[in-house]
Amino acid sequence: MKRHYILLALTLFSSLPFSSIIRAQDRPLGRAFATRSEVMAQHGIACTSHPLATAVALDVLRKGGTAVDAAIAANAVLGVVEPHVNGIGGDLYAIVYDAKTGKLYGLNASGRSPYALALDTFKNRNIDFIPPLGPLPVSVPGCVDGWFTLHGRFGRMPVNEVLAYAIGYARDGFAVADEASVSWRRVEATYGKFPNVREVYLPGGQAPKRGEIFRNPQLANTLEKIAKGGRDVFYKGDIARSIDAFMKKKNGGFLAYRDLAEHTSEWVEPASVNYRGYDVWELPPNGQGICALQMLNILEGFDFSKIPFGSPEHIHLFVEAKKLAFEDRAKFYADLAYMEPGIVEKLISKTYAAERRKLINPNRAARSVEAGNPNLKDGDTIYLTVADGEGNMVSLIQSNFRGFGSGMVPDGLGFMLQDRGQLFTLEPGQANTYAPHKRPFHTIIPAFVTKDGKPWMSFGVMGGSFQPLGHTEILMNMIDFGMNAQEAGDAPRIDHQGSSEPTGEKATDGGQITLENGIPF
Repeated sequence: MKRHYILLALTLFSSLPFSSIIRAQDRPLGRAFATRSEVMAQHGIACTSHPLATAVALDVLRKGGTAVDAAIAANAVLGVVEPHVNGIGGDLYAIVYDAKTGKLYGLNASGRSPYALALDTFKNRNIDFIPPLGPLPVSVPGCVDGWFTLHGRFGRMPVNEVLAYAIGYARDGFAVADEASVSWRRVEATYGKFPNVREVYLPGGQAPKRGEIFRNPQLANTLEKIAKGGRDVFYKGDIARSIDAFMKKKNGGFLAYRDLAEHTSEWVEPASVNYRGYDVWELPPNGQGICALQMLNILEGFDFSKIPFGSPEHIHLFVEAKKLAFEDRAKFYADLAYMEPGIVEKLISKTYAAERRKLINPNRAARSVEAGNPNLKDGDTIYLTVADGEGNMVSLIQSNFRGFGSGMVPDGLGFMLQDRGQLFTLEPGQANTYAPHKRPFHTIIPAFVTKDGKPWMSFGVMGGSFQPLGHTEILMNMIDFGMNAQEAGDAPRIDHQGSSEPTGEKATDGGQITLENGIPF
């Protein structure tokens, strides 16, 4: 007998401004800030940031596709309709639950820095921090290889059928949604000096307005090539050669054919901690997922059954735990190949969390904290999740970084290359110091929760460095404060900015806390 699962899928839209007003709703039950009831289903469910992508994912499921087929189709559509946050010029990470084996599989589909770009290049140009725009922050886009790696293991529907939806929207057009239209207004000012940007993103010389039909025939052609020729078209064929030629042609670029041809994704073991009986799973670095695990470990030592949601004590403990975890994030997180062996396990250990927890003063905020010593013996993104009727689930996140990306739009391809390399530090001797053919520190993180060995929730949030905070808040809202998935996502959020960063910036003044409207005081 076929088993069917109910998945309460959740996406927290951290890209919205923290000053957004959360209005109370007239509801028959539940929290006043909940905007709608939970969505529940038996035979499959999808949650994305755009209704067209959600509809596509559901259509794939109806046609017999797997959760991974549906996730790839939805991601491809999002790259067309939300180019201000994701696309095939960016990277991808995923956690897949396979119902047959009852196991979780992690995929790191992030790209590496160019072979030809050396650390001394920045020094010789008197550059202290890698700029966000132009050729210098461009790293290999890992998204397409991520799709094919996922599909090769968990897909069922032919790739050309999976990508047909995105090709159709790119060629025939779609109505530009509200958030995209707002971001599009900044294209001219931010990217207008770079080649091909106006041709691709500013039809008729101006950004499309809300509700206007936008088409990207160049991207449609590129996706068609990928659908017919597979991932090698992108990394070893015509698309790779076009990227190589563009970067060399008066654009000062270093990304080259060799970088693309040698790219591979990597299956990784997710890392986990247990938080009050729930196993929370994140991917290991180069992403920042274990930062959420560190925060949860620290916060587990406090009894939130006696601390109300949104109270000063809740906010204080949450922010202080974040400060401690983020200092470790700034010092230790990097391409896993460049980190000390075994350090991930030490950073997420309960013993280390207990030592860090002692640094929290219950009555006073810390102006600055230092990274810990885990060797205790020595001293702007899309998220989507899909479940199918067979019980398979995928938690997937994908991004260009900093909006549309670097400004580098290769001739005739219809997409912008990411600028993820900006997150390297140029300070010598650090785990995240720039080096050729190295993965930069990453902000995008998918997550998963199991309970008693069974899937409990596939989830993620959007919003750069906010994501570990968002993951922690969602889980605290549900586990500590008794909210359902919809309420947990709608609840007013706590943000803290001002911690040290993996790029080399140091925290000195305690930072700034921002609270969304709706915090009850």
